[in-house]
Amino acid sequence: MSKILIRGAKVLGGEPQDVLIDGGTITRVGTGLPAEGAEVVEAGGKVLLPGLVDLHTHLREPGREDSETVLTGTRAAASGGYTSVFAMANTFPVADTAGVVEQVWRLGQESGYCDVQPIGAVTVGLEGQKLAELGAMHESAAGVTVFSDDGKCVHDAVIMRRALEYVKAFGGVVAQHAQEPRLTEGAQMNEGVVSAELGLGGWPAVAEESIIARDVLLAEHVGSRVHICHLSTAGSVEIVRWAKSRGIRVTAEVTPHHLLLTDELVRSYNPVYKVNPPLRTERDVMALREALADGTIDIVATDHAPHPHEDKDCEWAAAAMGMVGLETALSVVQETMVDTGLLDWAGVADRMSFTPARIGRAEGHGRPVSAGEPANLTLVDTAYRGPVDPAGFASRSRNTPYEGRELPGRVTHTWLRGKATLVDGKLT
Repeated sequence: MSKILIRGAKVLGGEPQDVLIDGGTITRVGTGLPAEGAEVVEAGGKVLLPGLVDLHTHLREPGREDSETVLTGTRAAASGGYTSVFAMANTFPVADTAGVVEQVWRLGQESGYCDVQPIGAVTVGLEGQKLAELGAMHESAAGVTVFSDDGKCVHDAVIMRRALEYVKAFGGVVAQHAQEPRLTEGAQMNEGVVSAELGLGGWPAVAEESIIARDVLLAEHVGSRVHICHLSTAGSVEIVRWAKSRGIRVTAEVTPHHLLLTDELVRSYNPVYKVNPPLRTERDVMALREALADGTIDIVATDHAPHPHEDKDCEWAAAAMGMVGLETALSVVQETMVDTGLLDWAGVADRMSFTPARIGRAEGHGRPVSAGEPANLTLVDTAYRGPVDPAGFASRSRNTPYEGRELPGRVTHTWLRGKATLVDGKLT
């Protein structure tokens, strides 16, 4: 593997420095480093971050390769600056056995664009009735540490308690999709003024908040770790803040789209805005931004949910829920958090690399940009601003809510253990 000298990069947004990579490892960080024998990348003041880590990605393989595969999903990840993604379990068949999680893990190894860590299902078939093979998945070659029925809620309190007890034995975490099913039957969008005016079934905030309240208390009772997926309401923020003040071992994530978009967009009846949990109000968006800034919400996770054209090009009620997000996540975070002064680039590195890697125990990822560390890195042109064009996406699907919207920032380079996966904005 050749030497690479990244010259004049703002490491975590600081003063320009040079970073020398040799054999997949960062060997020196400083100014005026010699370029002898090295391929030189002129950063020109671009921001250098540790490779991003996504704790919540849907890669769809096995079973829905028409919308995404591990290969296309990891190519999209590399395009967005990610070097590690956690693949959700709602595949066909469901990733509820050692065999399926090992299949996904091996497909990730073969892709070569980023590391893929499978997430195991909490219950068999995501049906919420019986615990899946949590121990066997953890002991498998995939080494699963995160378990989730995402797409569905573990609604039975006894099952949730047993899962928390089980993963505690090996330091795992249960990632909950907080949605009380009885309160969201027939729901189509956020319950509020807009849903009332449009006559669409409302999805109340309490459906999310009641599950989070229950689960943080269960985590406290058991002494285990719980992670809240795609937190979306101001009330949920307050519950997590309260739980953390009690010392409960809870972490939470927010998606880029919940940091930027509101339920007012549903007035267009464009199914690209249909997502689970639904887009909320401006008040919720502001509360989520503040909570991400102050650390109540720990991380940004994409909930990258690719769908084929026909699943979105239909009437609202029949459309699938979800948005692609890997290739636009960093731009949305720059728009909502950095350009607004709520976070600096060191804060972005914490929320999108260091902390998700720690929660998911992604070895070798989320490490400092310093000598002796793995060269998992992403270089960002923060001065760039331009319209989102899904035709250029590496993802197999195009269901982005940002088509034609101007967003800041563009990932120009991504390195996975010193190997370039993206160069000048193009996949290698």
